[in-house]
Amino acid sequence: MNRAKTLHICGTGSGVGKSVMVSALCRIFLQDGHKTCPFKAQNMALNSFVTKEGGEIGRAQAFQARACRLEPHVDMNPILMKPIADKSAQIIVHGKPIANMSAITYVRHKKRLSKLALESFDRLSKQYELIVMEGAGSPAEINLKSHDIVNLKMAKYAGAPVVLVGDIDKGGVFAWLIGTLELLEKEERKQIKGFIINKFRGDMKLLRPGIDFLEKRTGIRVLGVIPYFHPAGRNGIKVTEEDSVPLDNLEPKDTISNHNLNIDVVYLPHISNFTDFDALEKEPDVALRYVKRPELLSNPDIIILPGTKNTINDLKYLKESGFAEKIQKIMKAGKSCVLVGICGGFQMLGSKICDPHKAESHQVGTDGLGILKMETVFSKDKILSQIKAVEAISGFEISGYEIHHGKSRNMKKYSPAFNITQREERSVREVDGAVTMNGRIYGTYIHGIFDSDLFRRDFLNRIRIKKGWNVRSRTTIFDPDRELDKLASLVRNNIDMKYLYKILKDGV
Repeated sequence: MNRAKTLHICGTGSGVGKSVMVSALCRIFLQDGHKTCPFKAQNMALNSFVTKEGGEIGRAQAFQARACRLEPHVDMNPILMKPIADKSAQIIVHGKPIANMSAITYVRHKKRLSKLALESFDRLSKQYELIVMEGAGSPAEINLKSHDIVNLKMAKYAGAPVVLVGDIDKGGVFAWLIGTLELLEKEERKQIKGFIINKFRGDMKLLRPGIDFLEKRTGIRVLGVIPYFHPAGRNGIKVTEEDSVPLDNLEPKDTISNHNLNIDVVYLPHISNFTDFDALEKEPDVALRYVKRPELLSNPDIIILPGTKNTINDLKYLKESGFAEKIQKIMKAGKSCVLVGICGGFQMLGSKICDPHKAESHQVGTDGLGILKMETVFSKDKILSQIKAVEAISGFEISGYEIHHGKSRNMKKYSPAFNITQREERSVREVDGAVTMNGRIYGTYIHGIFDSDLFRRDFLNRIRIKKGWNVRSRTTIFDPDRELDKLASLVRNNIDMKYLYKILKDGV
């Protein structure tokens, strides 16, 4: 059986748009009739997703699989690193956590893990016609090149031509692209077959001299210039980013609206799965932002404590930064503000968190915020499962997934947030989360609850009623497939697809 044709998307650095570009190209190739699959050998990300088989992969690769209209699989991201501190991360291989490792320890294991990543690629290569691979960081990281398993060495193994993406919005894109090439060895430079300039705002006539200089200097063609698009707002394109919250949503205090429901998501140091809130951002009566300072919590209708990869350390941050005190003050003073905790954020609401095996941090336990009389104990094993559930208040069904070490026990009888009806395609009867104070405290372990259109609208309308506002009908349908089509159209219209196919055909 022939191996798949492969294209490798590298970047001049993190956050330049590699993940988004792979998503766009996956959808374009699918639209053109090719059986396409994404692949990223190693991903460092706090946004993750649970496959049907109960394996954990990067959220970006799950989104790219959706671009290909495929069920996400652990082979698409065989190695996932989830930082738990500045110098250590939980290492997940083929969907399952194997250990928490320091950076030095991980490098020692890389040779063995590299073989597992190559095995994943080989399996995919036999199943698909075309694979769009994603690099990590920059291929010119001098300190990492000797043990690289995700950038140019992976591209060479796959026989994949490399397209280098640069972000012009940050400035210095020409120096970034040329500088990357200058730091590569001669044979490595030969792997780079094209450039994509991403996030351009302005007049192409003014950019043209720069493109001419770049192509003449490097002998490498610019395949396209992709216009900047806004991720938020009704007319934006909302797609899964790499592993950072778009800066557009880190808004100053004076941008909150008196005409919308103001949602403040607390920006935790180890925030994870902030894609939980993508659908909320698309609602026309919602102004959502990520808040880094407690003084910005001025008049929220909803405060969200999101998921985190280090619950105890982020809880300590809430206390020391003043967030905990400010949240308590708002909840005592207000009559309608709702406090939502998701996964790690839900655990923080309790009285105590115990981590006897140090699964997430070096501490064995700490006091919680005490908003709920609940204790959470972390185990060595990680709960990873897709679930279906029914919200206890509305009866609306949601689909989501769980990713957590902790198990919580209520010391007081609370109404559940959800009744879980299905776990990994098995019928179950379980309760999840807690709801109290007439719905003003709302906690759940389930990620992705707001992707359900009916539940999301009902949840927001309940808060509108508390404020004395009229309810709104369901007008927004959160459809990632539609967002992918919009993204694919934008990229296709601004890239030389004919030349890109030539690069694919010619290979390396």
